[in-house]
Amino acid sequence: MGILKDPGWRAAIRRRLETDLLLGVAYVPLDLTPPAASRSAPAIRTGVRPGMVQPVTDEELARRIQALRVLDETRVRVCRSCKLCETRTQTVFGQGHAAARLVFVGEGPGYEEDQQGLAFVGKAGQLLTRMIAAMGLSRDEVFICNIVKCRPPDNRTPAPDEIAACWPYLDEQLRIIRPEVIVALGKPAAQTLLRTQESIGRMRGNWFEYYTSGSPSVGPATPLMPTYHPAYLLRSPAEKGKAWSDLKQVMARLGLPVPR
Repeated sequence: MGILKDPGWRAAIRRRLETDLLLGVAYVPLDLTPPAASRSAPAIRTGVRPGMVQPVTDEELARRIQALRVLDETRVRVCRSCKLCETRTQTVFGQGHAAARLVFVGEGPGYEEDQQGLAFVGKAGQLLTRMIAAMGLSRDEVFICNIVKCRPPDNRTPAPDEIAACWPYLDEQLRIIRPEVIVALGKPAAQTLLRTQESIGRMRGNWFEYYTSGSPSVGPATPLMPTYHPAYLLRSPAEKGKAWSDLKQVMARLGLPVPR
């Protein structure tokens, strides 16, 4: 048990336990065997690693980065297509890897996001970060965005006309990134992407198909997993286990190691 005296291992074990608690995991077997490469390797790795993003060429990656930048700077930031532009501090385009295998789509920016211009950086974002880390990924290896790019007043649910005004931006983001899997966080995101009025409780845990072409008859489908929004999980911690079950299905679809 000498490794428990190692500050690096103690910090790694603490992060693991914190993540388990946040995700509603009541018990997991703790393997204290150090990795062969290093006894002090952190449990949560950061940065972009081979195999965690799409294997695109440097030229293709540069093209996608430029396409996302142009979309943000020339269309999203100057958008005045709905009334949300009147109350926003700034737009929140989203961030992450332009060749991400996995894209998370939420509802809309909150107060912290509106202030910083970054998606999922408030309390719900902190939980999402831990959920992503529990999957063995980092925020740099995925892409995170919302169905609307401006904060609805008082964090209310986006109105249908606001979603319709912002839809072309999200649609174009997904066309540029072309992820292998999409995770819809919460009812508004799932209903918008799947064009349905079904409840999130009935949709979560099941695979659906999303077509970047807009038509099932044109082009391949992208697997989509609806799950609960992190903000809902903060209010209803008993549901965290269900969300973790959904994410394990996503991990399996991506070929990532799935914890027992």
